[in-house]
Amino acid sequence: MLAIFNTLTRAKENFQALKANQVGFYVCGVTVYDYCHLGHARTYTSMDVILRYLRWSGYQVRYVRNITDIDDKIIKRANENGENYNELTSRFIKAMHEDFAALGLLAPNDEPRATDYIPQMINLIQTMIAKQYAYLASNGDVCFEVRSFKDYGCLSHHDIEQLESGARVEVSDVKRDPLDFVLWKLAKPGEPAWDSPWGKGRPGWHIECSAMSMALLGEQFDIHAGGRDLIFPHHENEIAQSQACTDKKFANFWMHAGFLQIEKEKMSKSLGNFVTIRDILREHSPEVVRYFLIANHYRSPLMYTADVMQQSKQALARFYTALRFLSAADPIENTDFEMQFKTAMDDDFNTPVALSALFELAHEIQRLRDKGEEERAARHGALLKELGGVLGILQTDPNAFFQTGHEVNAEKINVLITARQQARQERNWAEADRIRQELTEMKVVIEDGAAGTTWKYVG
Repeated sequence: MLAIFNTLTRAKENFQALKANQVGFYVCGVTVYDYCHLGHARTYTSMDVILRYLRWSGYQVRYVRNITDIDDKIIKRANENGENYNELTSRFIKAMHEDFAALGLLAPNDEPRATDYIPQMINLIQTMIAKQYAYLASNGDVCFEVRSFKDYGCLSHHDIEQLESGARVEVSDVKRDPLDFVLWKLAKPGEPAWDSPWGKGRPGWHIECSAMSMALLGEQFDIHAGGRDLIFPHHENEIAQSQACTDKKFANFWMHAGFLQIEKEKMSKSLGNFVTIRDILREHSPEVVRYFLIANHYRSPLMYTADVMQQSKQALARFYTALRFLSAADPIENTDFEMQFKTAMDDDFNTPVALSALFELAHEIQRLRDKGEEERAARHGALLKELGGVLGILQTDPNAFFQTGHEVNAEKINVLITARQQARQERNWAEADRIRQELTEMKVVIEDGAAGTTWKYVG
């Protein structure tokens, strides 16, 4: 049975969907004011694997990943650029879609934008005011009164008496308590604004996800997820405001992906080690990047180094070597390899152990080949491809995998191979050897077989 580590209880719990075989899955999305970075890639690739596995296991999953398209950072960047905030967000939403598609992320069933759910946010805020969980501050903002919600701190496991103002918790004289957070901000001159019972303004960050998730998945749903940095205050505040409105448990399971580090330091712009998805895709193929992102358990810290990227490429090469030259076949069924894979993934989506089962399967394919059992090798290869697909890898043609690389000049390589074949036909062995050596210096290995000459890049 699938067990998931629940941040709320700090324990693995057996997963039971609220509705049989149906899963409501909400992931906090990107605030679109810049290009997505490698930390985004880590979180959303982890969630993509979880989505794929749930669907492969037979669940009908409604996957919702929102877009925050109004925010202090968005307004600030738009003003710096001298452009309308809509133009800015549209540009970076397009870039985000391109980056996520390159990484092989499945599209969500719903991708709500915060600005499309203003009425739902206003309704929630009105409910909180009526129930005395929220108040109108002297500056025109509407704030949530944290101490009115007795379970505050249940997710982050903070003692409310010891809490300090964290990320996005603004200390202000107009609040009754420094921990109180803004639900609705009164507009400043020149800022984007929407009508509300409290005057023109815009929503605070936290209320957005409560409104969008409940509108699309209901007042209670199965899984709410995001990066580890969202546990406090964002997700803590979501629970408070949502449950204050409904008097119901908000999400059954809370899941959080670990931090990504660059050479032992957390990635950040201030440290100058900020790497965008586009940056890394200029140096590595998308599948190598994806393998790197899933090779560690999703809750563990992940370290980005040049050596780790090279190891990821070598690991994929082992898989594709096993898949190379296999004929088409149906996947073999009821194997220990599939059982080991499923057992690993049922244990809180343990991708490192799942990958070790796939390596054993790849080794079995080579063993069957050595014994001349080509048909069984092909069926095992089909299983390897199927299980790899659950992780979003091993779907490329093996020859295409080996013939890609940022330094590969395929046209030149094919010209040299044709020239070598001509030299061999003319028994000009010296010229054939010279061309082979030239290809070797280009980090290209050629393989002569019954079907002709193939090549792979090993740089």
